[in-house]
Parts: sequence; C-alpha cells; structure tokens
Amino acid sequence: MKNLLITLCFLLGVFFSYGQSFDGKGDQKINIGYEAYGFGTGVKATYDYGLGKLFSIGAGASAYFNDGENDYYIYARSQVHLGIAFDFPCQFDLYPGIELGYLSSEKIGVSGYLGIRYFITKKMGIFAEIGNNGSVGLTFNV
Repeated sequence: MKNLLITLCFLLGVFFSYGQSFDGKGDQKINIGYEAYGFGTGVKATYDYGLGKLFSIGAGASAYFNDGENDYYIYARSQVHLGIAFDFPCQFDLYPGIELGYLSSEKIGVSGYLGIRYFITKKMGIFAEIGNNGSVGLTFNV
C-alpha cells in the first residue's frame, strides 16, 4: 500500500508539473531523437529559438546510417506554432515547418514536416515529426 501511494504521488507530480510547449519570443528548445529517411535511419539533433508568439527558427543536423554508407544533413529550420492559435493545453504544441540545408549526397536538401510536442515535466517532453522524413525523441526546455 505504501508503494502504491508513493507511485501515485510521483505520477501526479509528473502530470501536474508540465512545462510550456512554446513560450513565444525568446523560447529555446533542444530536440534529440531517432530519424528515418530515404537514406536510412539515424539520429537527429535540433535547436529552436522563438522569434514571436507563433514563429521560431533554428538549426539542426542529422546523421544517417545505411548499409555501410553514411550520409548527413545540416540545415536551418522554421516553424509556425499552432498550439497557441488553436488554444491547445499549454504542454501541447502542433507545428508545421520547413528545413533547408546541405545534404551530403544530393548537395541541397529541402523537407517539410508536421510536428507534435508534449511536455511531461517543466524541462522535458517528447516530440514526433512526420513529413519528408520522420523522427521521434525527447525535447528539452533550455
């Protein structure tokens, strides 16, 4: 019974101490995750900075590993945060975005995506992005 009470208190603390998914101007996020793409599967890391109430810009890098060939993608990205516009709960965000950068085997890379972010605590959450590529992972408030 004591363990059940401790577990329940922990879970309530996690669910009631969530963070803001997007705070607007000056907001900073770091995403780290697993990515699947036509070049293979790999890892992704991005940084986003809020420019205003709905917009953010950032940069990222992805590394793909496929049958002995390694590719990479270094890019700039921009997003429109619809969680505020659609009055979603503050720990949840929906964002379409675009990426433009250098792809090792194609020279120029362009991709579009739709992302979802949900904060479990004030500092950490989960994200998923689907589009030209797909990724899932952890997101952190900086």
